[in-house]
Amino acid sequence: MAKQQGDAQRLRHSPHHLNPMKSLPVTVYTRKGCHLCEEAEAILMRHGLKPRLVDIDANPALRERYNECVPVVEIDGKERFRGRINEVLLQRILAGQGG
Repeated sequence: MAKQQGDAQRLRHSPHHLNPMKSLPVTVYTRKGCHLCEEAEAILMRHGLKPRLVDIDANPALRERYNECVPVVEIDGKERFRGRINEVLLQRILAGQGG
């Protein structure tokens, strides 16, 4: 219980949690009609992030790279998730970005 409170407190005091849109670039590689992509966007927004959405079908190289694994979530230039977002891991990533 104390660890959970400590994690929550760190997350609340993380500069990225307070204003992540200015300091933490997030990209979601997506495609039309992808329900997991919509879910990923909603989760990221719920955590205070404003992801940039990139349609892989508009770019042949991206379509070839990510065709069977959208959504792909890139945070601060690193690929972090394919398919579903693990929210516990997302919270840890965001807490770690704070310092």
